[in-house]
Amino acid sequence: MTTFHRRPLTEEAAEASIYQACQRLRLPTIRSQFVELSAAAPRDQMSYLGFLAELLMAECDYRARKASERRIKAASFPRQKSLREFNFDANPNVDPAVIHSLASCDWVRKHLPLCLIGDSGTGKSHLLIALGTEAALAGFKVKYTLAAKLVNELVEAADEKVLTKTIARYGRVDLLCIDELGYMELDRHGAELLFQVLTER
Repeated sequence: MTTFHRRPLTEEAAEASIYQACQRLRLPTIRSQFVELSAAAPRDQMSYLGFLAELLMAECDYRARKASERRIKAASFPRQKSLREFNFDANPNVDPAVIHSLASCDWVRKHLPLCLIGDSGTGKSHLLIALGTEAALAGFKVKYTLAAKLVNELVEAADEKVLTKTIARYGRVDLLCIDELGYMELDRHGAELLFQVLTER
C-alpha cells in the first residue's frame, strides 16, 4: 500500500482542491454540500468515516433522484398523476388496498400484465399514469402511449420497413402503459400489429 505524504493545506486551499476534484469526478452534491457538512461534523461529533459516509450517501441520493426523474421523463406521461391524488371516495368500486398493493410493483417484477377496466371517468388513466410513475420510481423502464398513437406508429413503421425495430423497442421496456385501448376500433391490420407488440412482450 502506498502512503502519500502531503504538506498540510490551508482551509481555503483544501476547499478549492475539493471543489476542483468534485468537478473532475462529477460529484455535484458533494461539491455543494461538503462545506456545510464539514462545519456540522464537529458539532454532531461525527467521525471521519461518518462524515465521509454522509457525503457519499448525499451523492447517492442525488443520483438516484436524478435517475428517477430521467425514467419518468422517458416514459412520456402526458401529465403528472399520483396515487396520493386519486379520489377513492368518488370511485367506490376501486379498492385502495389492491391499488396500494399494485404500487409495490411486484407484478412488474414478475412480468405480469395488468388491465384496468371501467366506465369513462372512473380514473383508469389516472391510475395507469400513477402506477407507471411508481414503477419508474422503483427503477423500471416505463413507456406510456395512447393505443391509437401506438397503432399509427406501427402502421408507419410497417410501411417504412422498420416494424421489427419498432416492436423490439417496445419490447425492451419493463412496463408498457397503453391507454384508451377500449376507445378505438381496430381494423384487422392494426389489430395484428398491436398483437405483435403484445406477443413480443
